[in-house]
Amino acid sequence: MTNKSTRTSTRFPQTGRKLNIVKGVLLSIVLIATPFLFYLYKYAPADSNEWHTFLGTVESGGFNNVQIYVHAAITKLTFVLLTGIWFLTSKNWWKYAILVPFTMFLFQFSGVINYKIQYIDEFDFWYSLPIVLPILLFLVYISIMISKKSDGSDDLKKDVDDEIKKIWSDDL
Repeated sequence: MTNKSTRTSTRFPQTGRKLNIVKGVLLSIVLIATPFLFYLYKYAPADSNEWHTFLGTVESGGFNNVQIYVHAAITKLTFVLLTGIWFLTSKNWWKYAILVPFTMFLFQFSGVINYKIQYIDEFDFWYSLPIVLPILLFLVYISIMISKKSDGSDDLKKDVDDEIKKIWSDDL
């Protein structure tokens, strides 16, 4: 009975490792594909207001033609995708600062999709300000707290450096 429970517990790390490899490969494929997204607009017709694809019909909306619309939409979508991946994969304490450009790109992307908005990039900053300001205030607070705590850690760092120098000098 103990042997069976041992077997099941040793399988989980291998499954987790395989899952991490699959996630890493998928993430790499997405990151490698993002530069090609910028050039997807070249396949859209420059002289038409509609583009019939296997996914459906793309209309130019408030833009002069479909190619300009697709260029604007794909550019904004690529930035949303990249900053979203950066936020989700970051392990640093300041990762919430990435939400500031992510929010801006998201508002810009929604402005491109909703073509009835007359000015796409002009007022997005003011709409995202209520989301951005608390994040900035939180980051300033964290940086102040870290700077207060780091004053005492300089002594510890000096002690560690002295100990390392002592070990190296003893070995030589």
